[in-house]
Amino acid sequence: MTPTPSPANPAETGAIAPPEEIQPEPAFGWTPYAETINGRFAMIGFVALIVIELLTRQSFFSWLGLR
Repeated sequence: MTPTPSPANPAETGAIAPPEEIQPEPAFGWTPYAETINGRFAMIGFVALIVIELLTRQSFFSWLGLR
């Protein structure tokens, strides 16, 4: 017996292709998506604060009038 060549398209064999990665949906509350976004904005804000402090040579607390 000779082996039959397998088709290049998995749909032809009836095989199910692996699912694509599911992206999280935006939602309210303590969800992983919300925590990821909050963390990213916090990192951006922290870096922006450091850059502004280096450029102006004033601390954040002096801006607030606490020092």
